[in-house]
Parts: sequence; structure tokens; C-alpha cells
Amino acid sequence: MIRLNRITDISGIRVGHAEDERSASGVTALVFEQPFVCAVDVRGGGPGTRETDLLDPAATVQAVDALVLAGGSAFGLDAAAGVVAHLREAGRGFAVGDVRVPIVPGAILFDLLNGGDKAWGRFPPYRELGYAAALAAQDGAFALGSVGAGLGARTANLKGGLGSASSAVPGLSAQVGALVAVNAFGRVTMGQGPHFWAAPFERDGEFGGLGLPQQVPDDALSWPPREPLPGANTTLAVVATDAALTKAQAKRLAIAAQDGLARAIHPAHTPLDGDVVFAVATGAVPLGDEVADLARLGAAAAETLARAVAIGVHAATRLPCLDLPAWREL
Repeated sequence: MIRLNRITDISGIRVGHAEDERSASGVTALVFEQPFVCAVDVRGGGPGTRETDLLDPAATVQAVDALVLAGGSAFGLDAAAGVVAHLREAGRGFAVGDVRVPIVPGAILFDLLNGGDKAWGRFPPYRELGYAAALAAQDGAFALGSVGAGLGARTANLKGGLGSASSAVPGLSAQVGALVAVNAFGRVTMGQGPHFWAAPFERDGEFGGLGLPQQVPDDALSWPPREPLPGANTTLAVVATDAALTKAQAKRLAIAAQDGLARAIHPAHTPLDGDVVFAVATGAVPLGDEVADLARLGAAAAETLARAVAIGVHAATRLPCLDLPAWREL
């Protein structure tokens, strides 16, 4: 199998994007070929989520049909309804008697102040964007950078974006993948320079191949210059594995993967961000030692997510309405 360095290297996961260029916002949908185990971990102080309570290990529903990441703040929560509509047309969903209810958790990021036209009137575009993203979902390669939920994203000093990566798990036959929409209050580079915090984890020059600087810049740990607006920033992520996990184990995987955000963004998990990490397990590869193997999965997921963050910003292009440079302009 040719590795694409995308979350879609995990068999059974399809990804689609849809954008509204006028409003400078978009949606990314992850549609699963069958229901998969899913959990979530929320670390940011300003999250916006849909149906995350049912991901608790004690909840009745054990698997989900899709996940949605969207711009638009609270308005973007409508995107999940569009994905639900698409899945219902396909006959998908949790069986309740003779009715099927698609299970589609989601999370949103804040991009309402990025300069796009948000005067959409009574009906925000996100429900239709969600439907279009689900319809466009495909396995294999998909676009990165200023697409989908990453279209209107930003960081402290650079245009944000949509990133993805994958890797084998050392010592196991399982693999992990990550997808992330980077809209962080912090920086993903060391100060104002081009070197990524995630540089130690880079593979094959996937985000520029600069490595670490010879000397850490004086401004590497400086506070972001942006005016702090609570809830106005968020990094949304999904990590996936083909390992067989319970919901409780998937929760532990999501917790471990949050370290990937802390390794790639400075600062991360602030009261100003709504950082959310979902974890999905397709169940194809059984674990041997449930404790030791889960630890290996968590370490690999964190490293893969850190790479995906840098890849998303590296791939992003300038948004005309947003006065922030793309990484390639540094």
C-alpha cells in the first residue's frame, strides 16, 4: 500500500471539504465506511461541540458514523446537520426500532473576524456546506492548507490551515493518522521565524525540511501579539488508528494525542482556545498487551498530530481578506 501521509491511510476513513469563499469559512467532514469507536478530549477553555456527551465511555452509543470540523463558531454547528442528512439518505445510522439516526459529533472554530462576509442573514451556510463536504468525502489523498475548516483559520503570526499526517506505530502492526484544523492563539513557529516547533518530528521534509535553528530565537517564547479575545481561537483535531480499542481506550488515546498540540503550538490549551481532539479506532488490529500497546499508540498519535499541525500551516496560502502572511512568504 502506498502511504499518502494522510489520515485516510487508516482504511475506512473518507475526508471531504466544502468552502464558502465569500464568508472565508468552510467545513471538513470525516465519513466512516462503517460505525467506528470514538472518544473526545477537550482541553481548551472556549470549546464549541456537538454530541460529545455520547462519546463518554459510559454512554450507550458505542460508535459514530462521521465527524465534522467547521468554521463559523456556534453557527458552524449546523454543519453536522448537513452530514446527518447525507448519511440518512444513504440509510446510515444508529438503529432505534425501524428508524436510523446518524451519529455525527462535531466541533467548531472561531473565524468570524477574519474579514469574510458573515452577513448571511437568517440561514448561515454551514448546513449546506456540511452536506457538500460529506458528499465530497473520499479515501486517499485530499487537499491540505487553506481548505475546508482550515480556509479561514489563522495563528498568532501566520495563516492557519488544514493538515494531516500518518505513521506506523513502532513495535506494533497498527498505524495512526491525524487531521487538524489549526486556528490557534499561539504560534506554530519559533517566534516570527520560519522554524516549526514540530521540527523534531518531521519526516521527509514534509513541512519545509528546515529542522531546528542553530540557535533558538530570542523571541521564540514571546507572547503572541494578538489582542486576546476569549473563545476566538481553536485547534480542532482527529486522531485515528486501525487498532481495536474500547471507548475508554480511545479516550486515553485522545488524551495522549493532546500532547501533539502542546509540542507544535506555543502556547496551547489556553482559555482563549477551544482545543478539541477526537480519537477514532477502526478495530482492524487487535492489541497484544493492552496497556503497553496503548502507550505506544498514544506516543505515536501525539507525534503524528504535531506533524499534522505544521503540515497544515506549511500548506496554507494567503487569504485576501485576512492580513496575515502564509508560511512560504517568510
